Amino acid sequence: MSPIPTPPDGWRERADRAVARGRRWDRLIPPFLLDSPISRAGAWYGTAVGWIWGSIWSTGRIKRHGELWVFQGMPPRTFRRGGVCVGRCFLTGDDTPTERVLRHEAVHARQWRRYGILMPFLYLFAGTDPLRNRFEIEAGLEDGNYVPRG
Repeated sequence: MSPIPTPPDGWRERADRAVARGRRWDRLIPPFLLDSPISRAGAWYGTAVGWIWGSIWSTGRIKRHGELWVFQGMPPRTFRRGGVCVGRCFLTGDDTPTERVLRHEAVHARQWRRYGILMPFLYLFAGTDPLRNRFEIEAGLEDGNYVPRG
């Protein structure tokens, strides 16, 4: 893995604002869609999609880690950066994920359970910059290897 870059000055304040903005957006989502049977059904759907994608592309063993299913040996074109969490499936490459990364991905699995099928849309809406993406911030930027541990 390449060295973790030093984030720009003021990143933590911008990250805090992104999380606060995301929580304000959450208030606009009808409560019956959050942490509900509907959101859990969406998370199960995401997990099914993750299982199918992982089963097609994974060349490693499928391992269970807590509530996560870890699919290793995925070709780089089948996921972004160090891996992707789809439902309760973590799809990643050849490197064995660290406990910190798995902890980060477990938060994403809980986010899927909270938001269900809304998760991919909300994640895209949050943007591609992990220092401003409330889902990455809430999962832990240090654990996700987005910023150095400090």
